[in-house]
Amino acid sequence: MYLNYTLSGHIYISPQDDCRKIVDAMLATEYDMDFCLAEDFSPDFVASLMEAGFLVMSMNLSQDNTAPEFILLPKLHLVRSALFFENLHIKKSIRRFLTRYELRPDAEFERIVDRCVEKHKSDWLSPPLVDCIKKIRAARPKPEAGRLVPTPNAYPASFALYREGKLIAGEFGVVCGKVYTSYSGFYDEDNAGTVQLVLATRHLQEQGFSFFDLGMPLDYKNDLGAVDIYPEEFVRIFRDGENKP
Repeated sequence: MYLNYTLSGHIYISPQDDCRKIVDAMLATEYDMDFCLAEDFSPDFVASLMEAGFLVMSMNLSQDNTAPEFILLPKLHLVRSALFFENLHIKKSIRRFLTRYELRPDAEFERIVDRCVEKHKSDWLSPPLVDCIKKIRAARPKPEAGRLVPTPNAYPASFALYREGKLIAGEFGVVCGKVYTSYSGFYDEDNAGTVQLVLATRHLQEQGFSFFDLGMPLDYKNDLGAVDIYPEEFVRIFRDGENKP
């Protein structure tokens, strides 16, 4: 496949490209950058990037007070954090908190996305990307209430954690086949974020998912039992679970 490169050396992806073949070419050429570049924020294109295994981020190229100029940053991590369910480790200090909270899968999606943007003030969750993610979700069939299940196409979803009826923590991500990829989260109480991840992991296992894709490796993910995997392995196991709900 012919690849288009920018002057910076990044692969440029357009809606006319086959995103899966782009991934194959990246592996074949040993592409050594985490990010590619794209400009089209249409829901179908962004969904195709997600379904190829990219974690789709964004960036504002403008500086100072000039008008924003947003681009997409499809990311295929050079090292990816994957939590395989049999490896889930729950610290003794966390176990006593698990029954204090209620997890609601796929609840309050828009509220959770907005809270993540507000909490982290992250440039990568740009307004056009957030709008696109919400549009992708709106166009997809909704799973049965109280469950998050594998889906053949990209489905933006959420996990909400409550204590005494109050939203305490949450995260959103994307389901593709039997893989759930975490995008961002928030918590308002100590330990609530870890509890939410533990309960979400259990739910994904119960519903027949293959693994929990946690994106960029971080210490707290390793503490839960996540392991680092490289692009070739990630793509293989990601595709093993695709289109097999």
